[in-house]
Parts: sequence; structure tokens; C-alpha cells
Amino acid sequence: MPALRDAASLILLKQEGENLKILMGLRNAGHKFLPNRMVFPGGGVDEEDFGAPVASPLRAAVVEQLTRSASPELAAALGHAAARELLEETGLSMGGPPALAGLHYLCRAETPADRPIRFNARFFVADAAIASGTLAGSGELEALEWYALEAILLLDLALATRVVLGQLKIWLTLDPALRDTRKVPVLRDRGWIEE
Repeated sequence: MPALRDAASLILLKQEGENLKILMGLRNAGHKFLPNRMVFPGGGVDEEDFGAPVASPLRAAVVEQLTRSASPELAAALGHAAARELLEETGLSMGGPPALAGLHYLCRAETPADRPIRFNARFFVADAAIASGTLAGSGELEALEWYALEAILLLDLALATRVVLGQLKIWLTLDPALRDTRKVPVLRDRGWIEE
């Protein structure tokens, strides 16, 4: 069974009138993991993410949620990885060094054991206002755009992306105070548990 690699994804939200829009892109056909699939900006945690400087750290409530399944060092690295991947894949910056205080922790998903490439992915949520710049990523994500949530759900999505969007819909209905104190949903073996 391949080992799980820690990863972070960022779901950026933008309200436009009645429509909630989410930044997503299409992974190009050359990728080994989820080719030709719509995804959120994100990727694996790199060594450079550990101990990297930040303008503001993750909030204490987010660290508490993350450290239910990660060391404090990994928790900080996950936040930095989300900001780094956002910049690399979309051209949008959370600052240099990045300000992580606007991130919320949505859920975690483990790639099933029968897959050749596996990630232990943490999904963060933030308002689009935390990032600045012009959409112009590295080419890793094509069709990079702000998509209406309901329109995204009509697409042929990977199971993990679809169920994470389901968790987002639930999260959006919660009182903001409950978002920071709730048990975190974890997708494992194609089913949900909590931590």
C-alpha cells in the first residue's frame, strides 16, 4: 500500500450577488493524480513549508483542529503549503510572507488504500479577500476560473471533490463560532468519520 503524503488545498470563496463562487481549475491531462478533473488549488507539503516565515500564523482554533491528526509543525506547514500552492497554481498571493490567519479548516480526506498515489489532504476555506493578484497560474491548472457552486456540482467530479463540496455546503450553514469548535469530518475508506 503506498504511503499517504500530506497535502493542503484551499477553497477560496467569493460572493457575487446571489451566487457563491469558488476558485477551481482543471488538472491537465499529463498529471498522474486526477488528470482532467476539476480541483481546488493545492498540493503536497514540501520541506520548504516547514518553519517557513508567515506574516500571521494560523488561528489557535485552526491549529487545535489540525493537531488532532498532525504535529504542530505539520499544522503550520499545511497552512504555508496552501498559500504556496495558491500562488504557484493561480498567481494569487496571500502576501510575502503569507498571512494565514484568514484560513478555516473544513475537512480532511485520505486517498483510498487501493490507489497508486495517495494523499492525506487537508482542505482549508477562506474568503477571496485574503488573496490579491491576477489569475495567471503556472499552467498546472487549466480553465482556472471562479465557478458558481451549484454549477460545479453538475460537473463530472472526482468523488473526493464532490463530497468535500458537500461538507462545504454544511459548513456554510453553521454559526461561525461553531465552525472553530466542531469535530472535523474525515473522508477515510470512502466514508466519513470525525476527529
